[in-house]
Amino acid sequence: MSTSHAAPHEALWSIGELAERAGVTVKSVRFYSDRGLLPEAARSGGGHRRYAPEALERLRLIRSLRALDLPLPEVRRVLEAGAAADRVLEDAVAGRLREVGGELKALRWREAALQLVRECPPAELAARLRLIGALGTPPSTAPLARFWRAWLPPRMPARATAAFLDVAVPQPPDEPEPAQVLAFARLHAMTTAPCPDGQQPQPEVHRLAGARGAAMLYAGLAEAYEIAGPQVRRARDPYAGEALDAYVAAYASAYGSTDTRQFRRRLASRLATEPRLTRYWELASVVRTAPGALPEPTPGDADDWLRAALERDNAEGA
Repeated sequence: MSTSHAAPHEALWSIGELAERAGVTVKSVRFYSDRGLLPEAARSGGGHRRYAPEALERLRLIRSLRALDLPLPEVRRVLEAGAAADRVLEDAVAGRLREVGGELKALRWREAALQLVRECPPAELAARLRLIGALGTPPSTAPLARFWRAWLPPRMPARATAAFLDVAVPQPPDEPEPAQVLAFARLHAMTTAPCPDGQQPQPEVHRLAGARGAAMLYAGLAEAYEIAGPQVRRARDPYAGEALDAYVAAYASAYGSTDTRQFRRRLASRLATEPRLTRYWELASVVRTAPGALPEPTPGDADDWLRAALERDNAEGA
């Protein structure tokens, strides 16, 4: 990249002169030159590097980009972009911002985990360390999603599965409290632990309804939970009404039945024997709830309220 006739020799600077003007070390100038980021204008008779005055601005730009922690390949792209340099720089900065955001989130999770250990009673320390040690920083939601994919019926439509996972899988907060770290660690442990019999329990309705019926079931349950949410939030006693009607209708469509008094009694009996995930929803609520905020009702809370409403409705209709 030598251009020995680019400028009069007396107008060129030695590597030391350039380093002094830029306020950097000779080692830094040599480093950027060796990587082709800072072209030399010529070589002296003794083979020493010589730089044109414009190298000073280029070196200052390199230092500014490196101060932003942009990697060398991104610095090279900006330097070589010509007229598109502003756009390339904008893209590079946006990418680095995303990376820094991830790094900050990891640090906040690590900080909360350290606080959790510091505040832990000695008798619980070993168990708590095992829980935290199984998590990444920040933790991944993939184990929770796998758990629910195994719970849901096979071949359930992708859109219905995605909609359910959006509700069922809590996202790790960006700035967690120690209690949220502990709750997420317990969710991780719960969803990755092997089932006692080697097979994850399934609600009977999944087997009877099939994939298509289960998709209709979960769509109907989502509607029922949404209707019941305000009542759960206000801690109202369970009662028969629109939410319960939507709840029963969801199961009736899955079972290929109709909403009758007899069906409601059979449904209550079936629901009483199905596997419960109460603890999962309790932990998910802790993860989702911001410090100082009132917890939002989870699908588990709404389901408990609706089951109680069904039991009460059956008792009153007996």
